[in-house]
Order: sequence, then C-alpha cells, then structure tokens
Amino acid sequence: MMSPNKLSDDRGSPPHFRHTPLQIIHIVANFLRIWSIYSMYRYISQTGASVILFLFACLAPSSILFLILQKPWKGRPLANTQVVPSVINGGITALYLILWGKGLKSCGPVRSILAEYSGAVLGVLSALLYGRRSHLWKKIGGLVAMLASFYLLSEGWAMATYSPFSWEDRDDSGAQTEQSLGLKQMLVPIFAGILSALRRVITRRVSIKNQLKRRLHALTIASATCFMFPIAMWDIIIGSPSDSGGRLPFSTWAFLSTILFGNILIFYADSIAEERLHMVFSSPRHLMVAGACIIVMEVVYKMDFSLSGFMVCCLILGFGIYQATAVERGRKDSLGKPDLSNGESLDFDPIQMSPLPT
Repeated sequence: MMSPNKLSDDRGSPPHFRHTPLQIIHIVANFLRIWSIYSMYRYISQTGASVILFLFACLAPSSILFLILQKPWKGRPLANTQVVPSVINGGITALYLILWGKGLKSCGPVRSILAEYSGAVLGVLSALLYGRRSHLWKKIGGLVAMLASFYLLSEGWAMATYSPFSWEDRDDSGAQTEQSLGLKQMLVPIFAGILSALRRVITRRVSIKNQLKRRLHALTIASATCFMFPIAMWDIIIGSPSDSGGRLPFSTWAFLSTILFGNILIFYADSIAEERLHMVFSSPRHLMVAGACIIVMEVVYKMDFSLSGFMVCCLILGFGIYQATAVERGRKDSLGKPDLSNGESLDFDPIQMSPLPT
C-alpha cells in the first residue's frame, strides 16, 4: 500500500512535471510520423509508384499487427452496436487514406499535413446542429481564418519560390521545387482532413473505455484494408499513366516507416496524449508540435521552404482552430473537465468524457 507521505508528494507535484515524459513520447512519435510522410513523398515522387498500392501495402501489415496486439476476439464479446459502426468507420478510413495520399502526391507534405487540421470545421457544424447561436459568429470567424490559411498555402506562401517575403534567399542548387496550386487543388487534402476527424468522432462515440477503443481500432483498420483491397486490385489491373503502369518498386525505409510510425506508433501516442495529456488532434497544441516537426523535415530534406511564410500560415490556422473550438473548450473548463479543445467532439456529453476509475 502506498504510504500517505508518498501520496501527498504525488498530489503536490506540478502536473506538467508528471506529464513531461508523456509529452516527450508524443513529440517523438509525431516527429517519426512526419518523417515517414516525407520519406513516402520522396519515394512516390521519385519512383512514380501508385499511391493506392503503396498505402494498401502498408495498411495490410498494419492491420495484422493491430489484430495481433489487441486480439479483439478475446475478452468480453463486442456488441453489434460497436462492431457495425467500427466496420463503417473502416470504409471512411479507407476513403480518407486514398484522398490523403492523392493530396500528398499533388500538394506536397506541408500542405497535406496542415490540411489534416481542417477537421476543426466540425466545431462549426456542432454549433449549427446544437443551436448555440451566441457562439456561431466566433466559429464562423475561425472557419474564415482556416480557409484563409489554406488559401495562402495553396498560393505557395510556405515555399521560398512563391513566398511574398522577398528577403528570404533560396539556394536553388539542392532544393526541391514544388509548384503553386489553387484552392481547388487543396480541396482533396482538406476533405481528407474532414474525413479523418469524422472517423475519430465515430471512434469516441462508439468506445468509451480505452481498452475497448483499441480493440475496435483493430477492427477498423482490418475493415479499411478490406475496403481498400478491390480498389488496389483495380489500380493494378487498370493502372494510370502517372503511376508507371501500376508498378510498386520496393523501398525498405519508406514501407517500414509508414507501417511502424505512420500507422502503429502514432495511434498509441495519440491515444496516450488524449487520455493523459487531454490533447487531441485538430487542436492548437497539436498543430504547434506538428509545425516544429515540419520545419525540421523541410530543412533536412532541402525542400523549397519559406520559414516566414510557413509561420504566418500556421499562426492563422492555429487562430482559426482556436476560434472554431471555443465553445467545446469553454464547456469543458466550466465543468471542471479536461480541455479537449477540438472541433471533433461534436458536443460530447460530460458523462461520456469523465475520467475512467483507477
């Protein structure tokens, strides 16, 4: 039994000191995940491999690993009200991955990663659905700021070639030049980000307990693999001119990093961050971590990168997310609950989000 003195010491220690190891784990996991995205982008852009085949080749072993780790067939039997939404969520996950992969190939890593935070627009949807008109204009303002940030990204503000900050000089000898896009081309990764947020909403609605959420996630990934299988086979048979006839050259680092870091590790790291740090995706804090990792990767990979333009886009995007999630954040703070400040909560009931007994 724990002594009273030790218990009082634990209670008296500052929360940020107790959570420092978990924060480090979350930062490292996000860094490795973004590293896997850059390795995937370089692999696809250099080899011309099919995006769908690559994602399927990484998703299939990931689903096997999740099933081995979680064993959803063991323990308390899962109800149909939990299994059926998880299978449907697998279809949404498959569609999200396909759109996100297409967006990564056409828009580049910076714009595709930041577009994932477009899921915060669900905060505006929650205000419309639940009739909180008093905060509607604040959420609409956040939505406008997010759209402005995506527009600046599409115009190339994060790239040294198109950045309006003329005092930044770029060395053309080793940098990879990306092209400027319109907002229309950005719609694919933006829609993928909304689907990603929707699948997280469904996950939280179906599963409350942490262990149950991990078991259902294994079913979701296995279902996503099944949904993506016929699309991948069709891509092999038909192929496309831009995908080198459906060929898939092998690259050990690109595949292993996507499987281990892009699928496996990031799920457990985000689960720990949500359960212990009360930090969810599509939140300003999560965006700050991702932005720092992107800066490091852009420098390491010698991309066409403008630090000033990127910071401006991130600040506008973070402000938009903050405004779009103001109602959910305020409700959690007023109720004395953890701050789950994201637009994906869609007005969760306070009882559902209460801490689990230990």
